[in-house]
Order: sequence, then structure tokens, then C-alpha cells
Amino acid sequence: MSDLSEHLQSLEQRLFEPEVLNSRTALESLLSPDFREIGASGGLYLYEDIIATLLTEPPDGTTRTLTDLEMQLLSPDLALVTYRAARSTTSGPPVRSLRSSIWHHDADGQWRMVFHQGTLTA
Repeated sequence: MSDLSEHLQSLEQRLFEPEVLNSRTALESLLSPDFREIGASGGLYLYEDIIATLLTEPPDGTTRTLTDLEMQLLSPDLALVTYRAARSTTSGPPVRSLRSSIWHHDADGQWRMVFHQGTLTA
């Protein structure tokens, strides 16, 4: 795995951490103001929508894992990341999904997510 792949994987994993999901500052450091997400429900979420939603979700003891990450550089400052995720709770079987994110290396020298989509899998 390349240094950039490892770096983007660490950023993706930060978005699984409750302390990041409950911090506007942390979310703003990872998400671009142009951020858009197409959720597993098919709904479209914009930057402020997703930050507000994440900040209001109570910690629920959910464990999330990321596997099979692949990264493709689309341009020197744009990368596509795909991976499989599993969300486990104490009250049921894991929920599995295939995820894709587009990361942009912005003018501040930071990689920030500009797009994300999750698709539920069997």
C-alpha cells in the first residue's frame, strides 16, 4: 500500500471514531465545504446536512471496520477510495456496505473528502 493510500485510509477510519463524529472542528478538517454524500437510503446529503446529522447522533457503542481498501489517483490532487465496511452493534448482525469516497488535496495542503457513497451489500 502506498503512503497516500495509507494516509487516506487513516482519514477514512477517523470518520468511524465517535470523538471525530461528535466534533464539528474534526469533521470540518476532514470534509470539504463542497461535500456531498449519497447515502445507502438513496438520499443526498450536503456538507451542513451531514455535519448536523453526525453531531446529533448519540454514541451507541457501534463498532465499524474498514477492509479491502483500494485507492486510484484520478489527478495529482484527486483520489478515489473504495472499501468494504461493516457496522456491528450488540443488537443484531453486522450491516455491510461497499463505500466510495473522493478526496481532494486542497489549497491548504490537506486532503478533504468531497464525495461519499455507501451501498448496502449482503
